[in-house]
Amino acid sequence: MDTTKISLTLGLVLLLAVVARADRVTSDYDHTVNFAKYKTFMWIHEPEVNEPFMKQRIMDSVNAQLMARGMRLASEGADLAVGANLATQEKRTWETYYSGSGWGWGSGWSTTEVTTYRVGTLTVDLFDAESHKLVWQGVGVDKLSPKPEKETKDNDKQIEKMFKEFPR
Repeated sequence: MDTTKISLTLGLVLLLAVVARADRVTSDYDHTVNFAKYKTFMWIHEPEVNEPFMKQRIMDSVNAQLMARGMRLASEGADLAVGANLATQEKRTWETYYSGSGWGWGSGWSTTEVTTYRVGTLTVDLFDAESHKLVWQGVGVDKLSPKPEKETKDNDKQIEKMFKEFPR
């Protein structure tokens, strides 16, 4: 196998590893809390996002997950208080391609391409409204899409994964 094929194979493996790591979702909760007592929820901290419609879409998705678990949205006096935050960060990958007949100087050429993309970390926190104690947290990290419809679909999927193991 020549060096070009080796370099392309290594580049592809690295790219797949980066993409595979991009979508990570975790959740955890206080195992001493009886979640069956929570019947209502309200928002205390709405996500701050740059995209104009994404805030409401994230809130709607979280609302849908909580309502699917038998809870009702309230404007005040709820059992659970919901807070969410979206932090974004710019990331870069470098891919170098080699051509020529060896690794020595002057025997070939190389080209490096830089790819820039944004990664978002969405955190959803649920607090016991009476004690103000954090009782559940979901965190999702994913590469952000520049297309609003794909971003909405990705957020919905990520939030659904967060709530998959929600205690009852």
